[in-house]
Amino acid sequence: MQRTAVIFIMIFIFGTYCPVGEADNALEKALPLPACAPGWTMDEPVMIYDKDTLFDRIDGEAELYFPYGFTVLASVRYASKENPLIAIDADIYKMGSLLDAFGMYANYRRKDDADVQVGAEGTVSSSQLFFYQDQYLVRLQATGTSNLDQSVFLVCAQAISKNLPSNLNKPKELEAFLIPPVVKKSERYIAQSFLGYDFFHRGLMGDAIFRGQEVQVFIIPADSQEAARKAFDQYCSYLKLSDKDVQRTRIKARDQVSLKSVDPLYGNVMVMQTSRYLIGAIRVKDLSTVEQLIEQLRDRISN
Repeated sequence: MQRTAVIFIMIFIFGTYCPVGEADNALEKALPLPACAPGWTMDEPVMIYDKDTLFDRIDGEAELYFPYGFTVLASVRYASKENPLIAIDADIYKMGSLLDAFGMYANYRRKDDADVQVGAEGTVSSSQLFFYQDQYLVRLQATGTSNLDQSVFLVCAQAISKNLPSNLNKPKELEAFLIPPVVKKSERYIAQSFLGYDFFHRGLMGDAIFRGQEVQVFIIPADSQEAARKAFDQYCSYLKLSDKDVQRTRIKARDQVSLKSVDPLYGNVMVMQTSRYLIGAIRVKDLSTVEQLIEQLRDRISN
């Protein structure tokens, strides 16, 4: 009887463990073997990192990945045959979703880096290349030099891209920012405590230039209209507790409310709650004109 119980427990343990190993193996196979580009071959086995060991790979940065649903990282080094001291570190991070992968990508993307046609979006410099595809973030980093031929990066990135799911779409949540005032490559996604406030669980932000003023616009999706209104009310209460005057407006026909005030951290602010979204702008110079910009974002969401 005891022996049967032990066997059952062992089957249960290994049965629940196997899918994790299979997922790791699939990610490992996304790294091209034995080379990612002509003359650039693996010089060590692929390393796999999970939530418990990610610090071993990127100590000091690991905590940035956890709010974005990180599960596993596959990492390897491709060394140059011409000069073994020069190499490319290739990292593939599996994130929680397509939006999460974009969020981490946008965290590293720089506006002055060149765009590359790989994955859903990619950028490259003389020392690194980033792209995201489906729920994966790919990071290629040159070691032993700070000036690597960008074409080498691109060949390696394309080889990895072919081994990932073929979904090259961008997150649908970004479509609302496809209006002329929003600066391209300024969109970003914050997965928790948006704007530093716990009642804003997550949100998207972009830089905008509207009628001669530079502002930051944002969209906060909630699970329901009731949850969005609750977050709106909590923000109102916070502003009032901070001794800020709050001008609140309601349009009953649309079941829509909005506020104008001064945020202690971000200056003049306007926020509109419509359906299950909060739409707003911060660091505003002229609150009388920014409402039209917010309405453009609202219309994009509605459509």
